[in-house]
Amino acid sequence: MSELKHPTSSHLRVAVAQLAPAFLDRAEGTRRVITAIAEATAQKADLICFPETYLPGYPFWLSGGDGAQFDDDRNKRLFAHYSDQAVTIEDGHLTSICEALRAAKMAAWLGIVERPRDRSGHSLYCSYVYIDAQGEIQSVHRKLQPTYEERLVWSPGDGHGLVTHRIGAFTTGGLNCWENWMPLPRAALYAQGEDLHVAGWPGNLKNTENLTPVLAREGRSYVVSVCGVMRASDVRDDMPDAAFVRDALGDMPANGGSCVCAPDGSFLMAPWVGETGVRTVEIDPARVREERQNFDPSGHYSRPDVTKLSVNRTRQTIADFNDV
Repeated sequence: MSELKHPTSSHLRVAVAQLAPAFLDRAEGTRRVITAIAEATAQKADLICFPETYLPGYPFWLSGGDGAQFDDDRNKRLFAHYSDQAVTIEDGHLTSICEALRAAKMAAWLGIVERPRDRSGHSLYCSYVYIDAQGEIQSVHRKLQPTYEERLVWSPGDGHGLVTHRIGAFTTGGLNCWENWMPLPRAALYAQGEDLHVAGWPGNLKNTENLTPVLAREGRSYVVSVCGVMRASDVRDDMPDAAFVRDALGDMPANGGSCVCAPDGSFLMAPWVGETGVRTVEIDPARVREERQNFDPSGHYSRPDVTKLSVNRTRQTIADFNDV
């Protein structure tokens, strides 16, 4: 169990970081993450949640920028830059963030574009990383199915990260964006006792305002939907094809929409749009127990003798080496 700042209280303070990215700039994005951790520390948070692929950013240019054009020089340049600014955990790209969390005694869900060495070191994954309050990376969940145009830059993940973590009196799990629509991955987390679900999104009210209460009522869990804000002005002048990317984005492809729902589906933090910042709510495990009285999706209201889920949590690789 992670060490918390308030060990005598069963309540947990959760910070929601609705931020604009340092778009495709890993170093500056890392500084912004650490700044947000400092803001959450001032609000006495125990857990801070960041949007999907906050570090170094979501590929917003694909929809409006002819991203499906095959063997196109511009698409190659943009992908090469995206890959260069992605996060390779093995190279220590998250070390300073882990150190900041350890100093703050705070856990985090952090959305990254991951460029892992175990899959050639060049393919990209939309990954949600859980870091505990000792600054230790406990899991890296690679998005199972990139959505629509995301498949032009992200690879499909695996079930290795379908795990939960104890934090104080809660059990937390996380999924990326439209994975939160997938019933079976949700069920895999419910089966492990999840009662604090974190849904990371690139950012849009339309994604969160209706689904977040549904997930809370289905899981009888707290649900945190954390979103980003993105504007054309967030595109750096020194990135490749900057003017093209700004035109492809439009004015505001991500307007936020972060929110938090209680286990009965009511809003503890109503969706907020068009603003950036760090906001904190306090959650009480008694609310989970109250709602589980009449419905517990993997407890008394399940029938494992009739239906049961099989989950492959093996990290997928292209080769198994059996050395003598």
